[in-house]
Amino acid sequence: MKWKEYTIHTTSAAEDLVVDALSELGIDGAEVRDKQPILEGDTMEIFKDVMPEQEADDGKAEVVFYLEEDAGDGTQERILSDVRAALEELRDFMEIGEGTITEGETEDKDWVNNWKEHFHAFTVDRILIKPTWVEKPEDDDSEIMVEIDPGTAFGTGSHETTQLCIHGIRKFMKPGSRVLDVGTGSGILGIIALKLGAASAFGTDIDELAVSQAKENIVLNGIDPEDFPVIAGNIIDDPAVQERAGLESYDFVLANILADIIIPLQKVVWAEMKIGAVLNVSGIINLKEEAVRNALLENPHYELLDTEYQGEWVSFTVRRVR
Repeated sequence: MKWKEYTIHTTSAAEDLVVDALSELGIDGAEVRDKQPILEGDTMEIFKDVMPEQEADDGKAEVVFYLEEDAGDGTQERILSDVRAALEELRDFMEIGEGTITEGETEDKDWVNNWKEHFHAFTVDRILIKPTWVEKPEDDDSEIMVEIDPGTAFGTGSHETTQLCIHGIRKFMKPGSRVLDVGTGSGILGIIALKLGAASAFGTDIDELAVSQAKENIVLNGIDPEDFPVIAGNIIDDPAVQERAGLESYDFVLANILADIIIPLQKVVWAEMKIGAVLNVSGIINLKEEAVRNALLENPHYELLDTEYQGEWVSFTVRRVR
């Protein structure tokens, strides 16, 4: 089978959003190439005590994806047209660099699953996060272990935004909490919350494939599906999803999604929260920090508790006060 290799020339700041945009178009298994430095702490599981030689970060990145060679029906060009349109939408609110696409040809390979070679076991806040196809490290001394097969869903735990949420769970979630996980993706955050003492979790996602993958990961981690039901739908504007979730039902709410979704979400999700409940939102690129902060501060139902940063990403934690 012949494949066409396409390379998007962008910036390291925009690479994650470009990958997300490709995923939303049904293009999975994208590869990111950049010169961002690997931090000392990131080498714990991958390189042990050996730091690799690294080039100076030039702020540029390449996002590579693959399409099956066109059979003459124009499918490939339609997909590329959609990718170009998505890049222009991103350009409206952040610097994406050239935003151009170059073409190459490559051999037959399982490109959708090729990324698995680069997903290793690693630890965040004494939580071992391990892909299903990797053995548990012999020297692991973590408090809990979470096994994840993200499939096509967002949420391996390695991304800064997911790690910010994990910090939020550690810092603000109380044992016995009822947790709402909006945009659950692979289910990793709800699973971690349960393993850290939550009484129950409820997940929503607009992607049916993510819902299916989350349900598999829930079972994989030995959690009773009745303790973590996950449904497909948009809790922002779908009354059926809001009713299914339940009003004033939750002690802790997680939302690791884009800033442009967090802003309308925070206007309504307080209704699912008990008085005194905590909302932790992540997935916010620093260029959007002020907009999200202002939206939260202007909402009379919240008081701001905490702001945390990791790389170019921001997380906010608020409490419902009325």
